[in-house]
Order: sequence, then C-alpha cells, then structure tokens
Amino acid sequence: MRAFRFLHAADLHLDTPFSGMSGVPDRLRGLLRESTFAAFDRMIRLAIEEAVDFIVISGDIYDAADSSLRAQLRLREGWDKLREHGIPVYLIRGNHDPLAGRRLRLALPGHVYEFGPRAESVTAVRRSDGEPVAVLTGSSYPTAAVHENLVLQYRREPGSPLYHIGLLHGNVDGQEGHDAYAPCSLRDLQASGYDYWALGHIHKRQILSESPWVVYPGNIQGRSLKESGPKGCYLVEVAENGEAELSFRRLDQVLWLESRLAIDGLATEEAWKARVEERLDELRELEPGRITVVRFTFTGRGPLHTLLQSGPEAAELLQELRRKESGRLEGTGFAAADAAAAEGLLPGEGIVWPAGFKLETGMELDRQGLLAEDSFLGELFRLGERTAAEPERVEEFVDTALASLSDNRHLRRMLQELDPEAKRELVRRAEELAAALLNEDSPQLREGRGAS
Repeated sequence: MRAFRFLHAADLHLDTPFSGMSGVPDRLRGLLRESTFAAFDRMIRLAIEEAVDFIVISGDIYDAADSSLRAQLRLREGWDKLREHGIPVYLIRGNHDPLAGRRLRLALPGHVYEFGPRAESVTAVRRSDGEPVAVLTGSSYPTAAVHENLVLQYRREPGSPLYHIGLLHGNVDGQEGHDAYAPCSLRDLQASGYDYWALGHIHKRQILSESPWVVYPGNIQGRSLKESGPKGCYLVEVAENGEAELSFRRLDQVLWLESRLAIDGLATEEAWKARVEERLDELRELEPGRITVVRFTFTGRGPLHTLLQSGPEAAELLQELRRKESGRLEGTGFAAADAAAAEGLLPGEGIVWPAGFKLETGMELDRQGLLAEDSFLGELFRLGERTAAEPERVEEFVDTALASLSDNRHLRRMLQELDPEAKRELVRRAEELAAALLNEDSPQLREGRGAS
C-alpha cells in the first residue's frame, strides 16, 4: 500500500443567508454573508499548500437545493484552482442539496466526481505517480429526506489491498437536534470493513471511532451561536501500513462563542463594565484576523444582580459596546475588509461583536440570617428549606406553581423533562424573587446586598 493524504470536509452550506441578528451594521452583515465563501477559499488554499492527493466532501455543499448562481460561480472558481494543481474532488449530495433539486446551471468539471443516488465505488490515485491508493464509495441523496440505512449498500471490495473510504451524509445513532436522515448505527459502520468513514450532516466535530475511523468534521463555518467553536476540516495522512493520522485545520472566518462571566466580587457598574471590556480584548487577541461573535452569560451572586435584572444598564452597555466595535470595523485597519474577505483573510486585529447578554445571576444573600429571622421572608426561606429537602414536596410545589402553563403543549413537555435538580433550582429562584420583592422589609437582606 502507498502512503497518501486527503482532506475530509462536509457541510459547506455556501451562501447561507444569516438572519435573526439585530443591530448588526451593514459592513459586518456583509462579512457574515461572505464567511462561508471565505472558509471555502481557505479550504482550497489548504489543499494546495498541503499537496493533498484528493478531497472528499460529505454533502450539503450548498445551503439550499435552489442554489444561487453566485454560489455556483464561487464554487467553480475553487474547482478551477484545484484543477490547476491536479487535485481531484469526490463529493456527495445531502439533504440541503439533493439530486432532485434544481439542476446546476454550471456543469461539474472533469476532476470533480459526484456520486449518484445508489452507492458506487471509484478508485483514487496518488498524484505524484498515479498509483491507486484508495477505493471511495458514496451515495448522494436523491431527495431532501432519506430515511433508509444507506450503509447497507456499501460493500468493501473482496481482497482489495487499497484503503477504503466511505462517504456518508447521515445521522449515526440518532444524535439529538438533527434530522434522522440516512440513519445508521456506529456498529453498522464498524462492521462494514471500511477503513475510514467520511461523514457529514452533524455540524459538531466528532470522532466516533478510531478503528475504523468514523469522523464528523463538522461544518467549515459556524452560522449562529448554536454552532459555536472553531470550524474546519480534517487533513488525513495515511501511511504505507494503513495507519491514519488526523489533524484538524481551522477554516472559519467567523467564530461564534458563548462566554460566561461571574459578577462575584463586583460592587459597581464600572467594575462590571471593565470586566466585560477586558474579556472582549482577550478574545480580540486570541483571534486576530477573525470576527468573533460572542454572547455573554453572567453568573454568580453579588450586589449587581438586582441592577442587571431590573435596570436598563445591561441594554445600555450592550449598545455602547456595539457602537465602539462598529467604529473599529469602519476604521483604518478594516478599510479593506470586504475585499480581503474574498481572499479568506481580514487585516489587522480581530473584531469581537457582542451578540447579547444572558442573566443567570443571583442575589447576595445572608441565607443563615434570613433563616433565623422572625419575619414573613424568614418563614418563606424556612419553607423553601423544608421543601427542597423532600423530593416529593419539590414536585408538588413546582407542579402547583406552574399549573397555569400546562395548557401550552411545548411548555408542558419542557416541564416534564425537568430533572429533580432543575426543580430544586426553581425553588431557589422563587426564594430569590421573593427576596428581591421584599428586600426593603429585611435588615438581613439589606446587609447581604451591601452598598450599590
């Protein structure tokens, strides 16, 4: 067997429209719209720089079956660059770009092989000497919804010494949050005799098995806060003995993040503002040349809790941070940002866009003092203690308190899925809400809050 290398990518979703974000300036919105193309351009450059023997793409190249001419032209540009370097591409269609969708206006070039609706196999060669190195098997979605186990169609060639790669766009073991298309089990894949399963459809990067390799590279560019973290593809090096080594390579132009910040120890709005700005600067330094879209979740307890929960300060700070970042985006360092995005790079330092704030904070309480206090609030906290100590009382309390919500089917299902710890947390939250409403009557609570 000959050594070779290839790129495994999936879920390009070119020309994703990006909707649902408010307060975004036009320049940033344009860069977000361009980000899938920028990631694709980076993938093409990576393949050329690493001199791979071929690329496999496991479905959903386009974001919609009715792909835009713009997306097709940009895709063709990438294919043309690969042709100049003799790098072939093997791809399958997924649920977003099935074969039944409107046919492409532009024909695929000869070095790009698209698998049909039934599993079929082709042989890939090493570019340096034309030696056969791998058998690739794949099948494209004929329609947008495929519910059969496509793995059953895949067959390893008996006695073949070549490395076998299966391209599959599907859901392994029914992963939640994703359509159960082309469902199969990890056991199915492991029993197939293939050496490497190049998967697509799940946008979270995962290696489900190393013997054989069963790999989701994730999508090449996150498209919302639901797709947070670095995105890219895998470079796969296969040695002469058939052992493979994988290295993840980032391709994303925009990084989506969730960041948690504690308010513990912060006594003033100024200290809170400084902590947020410090975190923004850290993210800017960590991701030069990229756009980071971050949503902050504030946690912990402290005197700022009531202010953040009931006052306009959070909204005002978010507006001010966005104003500053808009100015940075329009500044000299990003004057060529739109043109640079076409090359997959942004000049200068990174841009960090605050997408929003979530509050999971609590009041700073002298709980022991409240439990000993001879007051309505003290009695309420003692009741909460007794309730939390008995699981059946927690169930009864939560069910009674939220009974008015049970008519809503979605809310009823959410309530049924709450575990005991989540229900105990609801009791604690109820205590804190009562404390916030009654704090003026409690000297213990005022002492716990401190000056603000």
